[in-house]
Amino acid sequence: MAGQIRTTQATATRDRAEEHFENAAKVLVAGLSGSARENPGLGRAFLADRGDGPWLIASDGSRYIDFHTGFGATILGHNHPGLRAAIEHALDIGIVHGPETVFAQRLAARIVDLLPSAELVRYANSGSEATMAAIRLARAHTGRGKILKFEGHFHGLHDHVIFSTHPPRRDPAPGELLEPTIDSGGIPDEFADLVLVAPWGDLPAVERAFRENQGEIAAVIMEPVNYNSGCLVADPGYMEAVRDLTRDAGAVLVYDEILSGFRTGVDCTQGYYGVTPDVTLLGKAVANGVPLAIVAGRREVMETFSPLGSAAHSGTYSGHIFGLLAGLATLEELASPGFYDGPDGILAAADRLYGGLREIFERHSIRCRVQGLGARFGLYFGLDPASEPRVYQDVAGHDSDSLKRFIAACYERGVYFHSYDVALGHHGFGASHSASVIDDALNRIDAACSSI
Repeated sequence: MAGQIRTTQATATRDRAEEHFENAAKVLVAGLSGSARENPGLGRAFLADRGDGPWLIASDGSRYIDFHTGFGATILGHNHPGLRAAIEHALDIGIVHGPETVFAQRLAARIVDLLPSAELVRYANSGSEATMAAIRLARAHTGRGKILKFEGHFHGLHDHVIFSTHPPRRDPAPGELLEPTIDSGGIPDEFADLVLVAPWGDLPAVERAFRENQGEIAAVIMEPVNYNSGCLVADPGYMEAVRDLTRDAGAVLVYDEILSGFRTGVDCTQGYYGVTPDVTLLGKAVANGVPLAIVAGRREVMETFSPLGSAAHSGTYSGHIFGLLAGLATLEELASPGFYDGPDGILAAADRLYGGLREIFERHSIRCRVQGLGARFGLYFGLDPASEPRVYQDVAGHDSDSLKRFIAACYERGVYFHSYDVALGHHGFGASHSASVIDDALNRIDAACSSI
């Protein structure tokens, strides 16, 4: 009976959503505010009425345990009281923006205190804006034009980086640089002349890039954990070697921690590896979903930003009061004792969730590799559960149809995962996912797997 009620509720929610998106398509492109909102596992976008803690709530009151978490942003959960208080404070002082406020300095000081690479800070509004600013910064600082990125790594939607984020399958060719693939219409072919692409984890390919492009590479940009391809983790030795190569070549090493930031600790994944880049980009979780991005880095490099240097950077909403106050409130929670390593912390929750998922898939004879680090993880259907994928080509052949069936079955039972049409995607949780919530989710996922 409970399953029948659940299915009836899901059907009602689906009918309401379909009616909404039919109306929305009359005034919004495809009825969406962004193409990534579409969830192929549902055949449409999720239509939420509100959020509370680990729950997304639909307009009919149906509740869904959220493993999407706002594209990875809501690490504290929805409707967090500290975030509400921060926004109320911003309202009380008049939503001041344009003039500087003391909160810009206070948040920057907190970032400098927590992040190994941070000596100076600048604010932006989105991950794409932050990566754009960082690449301009590196080019101005070095006087060079080319950047090196990695296959399967995503750095936003602007024209300088939207290459080879989800390229086609190919036979591995160790030590070779890859032909950049353009991931969007409207990108001039000429832009690819300034982009070098290497396989992730292939040190000889990085060495070759510097050898064949001496004095031309301004920056190496990477996701230090490739969460946009699920969860692909590099060897610390590789990370150290790339750090040495960039330092020797005078190139700027940029860690794009928009998605990896604060998943493993307050020092982010640069602390996890013990490797310090020149520039770090933060977003998403830094303000628990309130729009804010951060460019932080070594003083010598950061002072290339105007008005001290030649790299233009500013914006009407750079350092907006909502983001600053939300960032301060979020970091206060993240830095609290036991948030990560306590018995009820993020890392213990990760072990509980990932171990439970592995047990469920094994018991139901579903071939799926569960791979996570801290609060973010990938589900690779069709891959050997016992074999760790390390690079994009290891996971490019995952069974996306099985993932979509899994997402649909979980949705029918009140658990929300997100997927994408072309990209592999990623899943995650946050501090509001208590042990009891995770156990509830695992029971629902167990029931969903019985139907796949």
